Amino acid sequence: MPDRLKGCRDWVFDLDNTLYPSSCDLFAEIDVRMTDFVANFLSLHPDEARALQKQYYADHGTTLKGMMVNHGMSPDAFLAYVHDIDHSPLPVSARLRVALQALPGRKFVFTNGSLGHATGVTRAMQIHDVFDGFFGIEDALFQPKPHNEAFDRFVAAHGVNPENAVFFEDLSRNLAPAWRMGFATVLVQSDKDWRDEPDGVRPARAGDEVPDHVDYVIDDLTDFLEQVIA
Repeated sequence: MPDRLKGCRDWVFDLDNTLYPSSCDLFAEIDVRMTDFVANFLSLHPDEARALQKQYYADHGTTLKGMMVNHGMSPDAFLAYVHDIDHSPLPVSARLRVALQALPGRKFVFTNGSLGHATGVTRAMQIHDVFDGFFGIEDALFQPKPHNEAFDRFVAAHGVNPENAVFFEDLSRNLAPAWRMGFATVLVQSDKDWRDEPDGVRPARAGDEVPDHVDYVIDDLTDFLEQVIA
Protein backbone atom coordinates (compact mmCIF):
# COMPACT_ATOMS: atom_id res chain seq x y z
CA MET A 1 0.00 0.00 0.00
CA PRO A 2 1.34 3.50 -0.83
CA ASP A 3 2.73 5.11 2.34
CA ARG A 4 0.35 8.09 2.29
CA LEU A 5 -2.64 5.74 2.36
CA LYS A 6 -1.57 3.34 5.12
CA GLY A 7 -3.53 5.16 7.80
CA CYS A 8 -6.63 5.78 5.71
CA ARG A 9 -9.89 4.56 7.16
CA ASP A 10 -12.31 6.50 4.94
CA TRP A 11 -12.20 6.15 1.14
CA VAL A 12 -14.13 8.86 -0.68
CA PHE A 13 -14.93 8.64 -4.38
CA ASP A 14 -16.31 11.11 -6.84
CA LEU A 15 -18.83 9.47 -9.16
CA ASP A 16 -18.78 10.65 -12.78
CA ASN A 17 -15.64 9.75 -14.73
CA THR A 18 -14.06 8.48 -11.50
CA LEU A 19 -15.90 5.39 -10.26
CA TYR A 20 -16.75 4.57 -13.86
CA PRO A 21 -14.24 5.16 -16.69
CA SER A 22 -14.75 8.18 -18.92
CA SER A 23 -14.33 5.85 -21.90
CA CYS A 24 -17.90 4.58 -21.45
CA ASP A 25 -19.04 8.14 -22.24
CA LEU A 26 -21.94 8.11 -19.81
CA PHE A 27 -21.46 11.74 -18.88
CA ALA A 28 -22.05 12.78 -22.51
CA GLU A 29 -25.70 11.82 -21.96
CA ILE A 30 -25.94 14.12 -18.95
CA ASP A 31 -24.14 16.90 -20.80
CA VAL A 32 -26.62 16.84 -23.69
CA ARG A 33 -29.59 16.80 -21.34
CA MET A 34 -28.21 19.80 -19.42
CA THR A 35 -28.00 21.77 -22.66
CA ASP A 36 -31.58 20.79 -23.53
CA PHE A 37 -32.86 21.83 -20.12
CA VAL A 38 -31.11 25.20 -20.17
CA ALA A 39 -32.32 25.88 -23.72
CA ASN A 40 -35.93 25.08 -22.80
CA PHE A 41 -35.88 26.86 -19.46
CA LEU A 42 -34.41 30.09 -20.86
CA SER A 43 -35.84 29.85 -24.38
CA LEU A 44 -32.36 29.88 -25.93
CA HIS A 45 -30.91 28.42 -29.10
CA PRO A 46 -29.03 25.20 -28.22
CA ASP A 47 -25.67 26.80 -29.06
CA GLU A 48 -26.38 29.71 -26.72
CA ALA A 49 -27.63 27.34 -24.05
CA ARG A 50 -24.51 25.22 -24.24
CA ALA A 51 -22.21 28.21 -23.97
CA LEU A 52 -24.11 29.45 -20.91
CA GLN A 53 -24.16 25.97 -19.41
CA LYS A 54 -20.37 25.72 -19.62
CA GLN A 55 -19.87 29.24 -18.29
CA TYR A 56 -21.99 28.49 -15.24
CA TYR A 57 -20.11 25.23 -14.70
CA ALA A 58 -16.79 27.09 -14.77
CA ASP A 59 -17.96 29.95 -12.55
CA HIS A 60 -20.09 28.12 -10.00
CA GLY A 61 -18.88 24.51 -9.91
CA THR A 62 -22.05 23.17 -11.54
CA THR A 63 -24.49 24.38 -14.19
CA LEU A 64 -27.20 23.77 -11.61
CA LYS A 65 -25.74 26.28 -9.17
CA GLY A 66 -25.38 28.89 -11.91
CA MET A 67 -29.00 28.46 -12.93
CA MET A 68 -30.15 28.73 -9.32
CA VAL A 69 -28.10 31.85 -8.62
CA ASN A 70 -28.75 33.70 -11.87
CA HIS A 71 -32.28 32.59 -12.74
CA GLY A 72 -33.89 31.50 -9.48
CA MET A 73 -34.37 27.98 -10.83
CA SER A 74 -35.62 25.26 -8.49
CA PRO A 75 -33.20 22.31 -8.57
CA ASP A 76 -35.60 19.38 -8.52
CA ALA A 77 -36.81 19.41 -12.13
CA PHE A 78 -33.29 20.02 -13.43
CA LEU A 79 -31.78 17.12 -11.50
CA ALA A 80 -34.58 14.75 -12.47
CA TYR A 81 -34.25 15.62 -16.15
CA VAL A 82 -30.47 15.60 -16.57
CA HIS A 83 -30.02 12.31 -14.71
CA ASP A 84 -32.76 10.46 -16.61
CA ILE A 85 -30.19 8.53 -18.64
CA ASP A 86 -29.44 5.11 -20.09
CA HIS A 87 -27.10 3.21 -17.74
CA SER A 88 -26.34 0.41 -20.18
CA PRO A 89 -22.91 1.83 -21.19
CA LEU A 90 -21.66 1.37 -17.62
CA PRO A 91 -19.24 -1.51 -17.09
CA VAL A 92 -19.81 -4.18 -14.47
CA SER A 93 -16.45 -5.18 -13.02
CA ALA A 94 -16.05 -7.98 -10.50
CA ARG A 95 -12.46 -6.81 -9.99
CA LEU A 96 -13.57 -3.31 -8.98
CA ARG A 97 -16.18 -4.70 -6.60
CA VAL A 98 -13.67 -7.01 -4.90
CA ALA A 99 -11.10 -4.23 -4.60
CA LEU A 100 -13.59 -1.80 -3.06
CA GLN A 101 -14.78 -4.42 -0.59
CA ALA A 102 -11.20 -5.14 0.49
CA LEU A 103 -10.35 -1.54 1.36
CA PRO A 104 -9.85 -1.12 5.12
CA GLY A 105 -12.56 1.10 6.57
CA ARG A 106 -15.56 2.91 5.16
CA LYS A 107 -16.33 3.80 1.56
CA PHE A 108 -18.34 6.83 0.41
CA VAL A 109 -19.52 8.43 -2.82
CA PHE A 110 -19.35 12.25 -2.81
CA THR A 111 -20.82 13.70 -6.00
CA ASN A 112 -22.00 17.00 -7.44
CA GLY A 113 -24.81 14.97 -8.96
CA SER A 114 -28.00 13.93 -7.24
CA LEU A 115 -28.40 11.08 -4.79
CA GLY A 116 -30.65 9.40 -7.31
CA HIS A 117 -27.89 9.60 -9.91
CA ALA A 118 -25.37 8.09 -7.49
CA THR A 119 -27.78 5.29 -6.66
CA GLY A 120 -28.60 4.58 -10.30
CA VAL A 121 -24.98 4.46 -11.41
CA THR A 122 -23.70 2.31 -8.56
CA ARG A 123 -26.61 -0.11 -8.84
CA ALA A 124 -25.99 -0.48 -12.56
CA MET A 125 -22.31 -1.17 -11.79
CA GLN A 126 -23.37 -3.68 -9.09
CA ILE A 127 -21.34 -1.93 -6.39
CA HIS A 128 -24.07 0.02 -4.57
CA ASP A 129 -24.01 -2.17 -1.47
CA VAL A 130 -20.24 -1.79 -1.10
CA PHE A 131 -20.58 1.81 0.07
CA ASP A 132 -21.27 2.99 3.60
CA GLY A 133 -22.82 6.27 2.52
CA PHE A 134 -23.67 8.60 -0.34
CA PHE A 135 -23.40 12.39 -0.34
CA GLY A 136 -25.15 14.17 -3.19
CA ILE A 137 -25.68 17.76 -4.15
CA GLU A 138 -28.86 17.83 -2.05
CA ASP A 139 -26.81 16.98 1.05
CA ALA A 140 -24.44 19.85 0.23
CA LEU A 141 -27.46 22.19 0.10
CA PHE A 142 -26.65 22.61 -3.61
CA GLN A 143 -23.25 24.16 -2.91
CA PRO A 144 -20.97 22.03 -5.09
CA LYS A 145 -17.36 21.00 -5.05
CA PRO A 146 -14.92 22.76 -5.16
CA HIS A 147 -16.54 25.11 -2.61
CA ASN A 148 -15.25 24.55 0.91
CA GLU A 149 -18.77 24.39 2.30
CA ALA A 150 -19.49 21.20 0.37
CA PHE A 151 -16.50 19.46 1.95
CA ASP A 152 -17.33 20.79 5.42
CA ARG A 153 -20.85 19.40 5.13
CA PHE A 154 -19.64 16.04 3.87
CA VAL A 155 -17.12 15.66 6.70
CA ALA A 156 -19.70 16.66 9.30
CA ALA A 157 -22.43 14.42 7.87
CA HIS A 158 -20.30 11.27 7.98
CA GLY A 159 -17.87 11.97 10.82
CA VAL A 160 -14.85 11.80 8.52
CA ASN A 161 -11.40 12.76 9.80
CA PRO A 162 -9.61 14.12 6.71
CA GLU A 163 -6.23 13.17 8.16
CA ASN A 164 -7.28 9.51 7.89
CA ALA A 165 -9.08 9.74 4.57
CA VAL A 166 -8.40 9.75 0.83
CA PHE A 167 -10.32 11.47 -1.95
CA PHE A 168 -10.53 10.25 -5.57
CA GLU A 169 -11.50 12.73 -8.30
CA ASP A 170 -11.16 13.36 -12.02
CA LEU A 171 -11.20 17.16 -11.60
CA SER A 172 -8.04 18.66 -10.19
CA ARG A 173 -9.75 21.75 -8.85
CA ASN A 174 -12.07 19.61 -6.74
CA LEU A 175 -9.10 18.02 -4.98
CA ALA A 176 -7.60 21.31 -3.78
CA PRO A 177 -9.98 21.91 -0.84
CA ALA A 178 -9.79 18.23 0.13
CA TRP A 179 -5.99 18.42 0.24
CA ARG A 180 -6.05 21.60 2.33
CA MET A 181 -8.29 19.80 4.84
CA GLY A 182 -5.78 16.95 5.14
CA PHE A 183 -7.16 14.33 2.75
CA ALA A 184 -4.76 12.29 0.66
CA THR A 185 -5.69 13.05 -2.94
CA VAL A 186 -5.84 10.83 -6.03
CA LEU A 187 -6.41 12.33 -9.47
CA VAL A 188 -8.01 9.96 -11.98
CA GLN A 189 -6.92 10.86 -15.50
CA SER A 190 -7.85 9.48 -18.92
CA ASP A 191 -6.93 9.86 -22.55
CA LYS A 192 -10.36 11.29 -23.45
CA ASP A 193 -10.41 14.54 -25.41
CA TRP A 194 -11.94 17.18 -23.11
CA ARG A 195 -11.34 20.21 -25.34
CA ASP A 196 -15.06 21.08 -25.35
CA GLU A 197 -14.95 21.68 -21.62
CA PRO A 198 -13.97 25.14 -20.29
CA ASP A 199 -10.26 25.78 -20.05
CA GLY A 200 -8.99 25.33 -16.50
CA VAL A 201 -11.84 23.09 -15.36
CA ARG A 202 -11.40 20.10 -17.64
CA PRO A 203 -11.16 16.56 -16.26
CA ALA A 204 -7.62 15.27 -15.93
CA ARG A 205 -5.97 14.07 -19.10
CA ALA A 206 -2.77 12.07 -19.49
CA GLY A 207 0.16 14.42 -19.82
CA ASP A 208 -1.42 17.32 -17.93
CA GLU A 209 0.73 19.22 -15.46
CA VAL A 210 0.08 17.85 -11.97
CA PRO A 211 -0.56 20.48 -9.27
CA ASP A 212 0.98 20.30 -5.81
CA HIS A 213 -2.33 19.39 -4.16
CA VAL A 214 -2.40 16.01 -5.95
CA ASP A 215 -0.66 13.15 -4.10
CA TYR A 216 -1.22 10.40 -6.69
CA VAL A 217 -2.13 10.36 -10.37
CA ILE A 218 -3.72 7.22 -11.80
CA ASP A 219 -5.27 6.15 -15.09
CA ASP A 220 -7.05 2.99 -13.91
CA LEU A 221 -8.98 2.98 -10.65
CA THR A 222 -9.24 -0.80 -10.35
CA ASP A 223 -5.52 -1.33 -10.96
CA PHE A 224 -4.66 1.27 -8.32
CA LEU A 225 -7.02 -0.17 -5.71
CA GLU A 226 -5.62 -3.64 -6.31
CA GLN A 227 -2.15 -2.25 -5.58
CA VAL A 228 -3.49 -0.60 -2.43
CA ILE A 229 -4.93 -3.84 -1.02
CA ALA A 230 -2.06 -6.06 -2.12
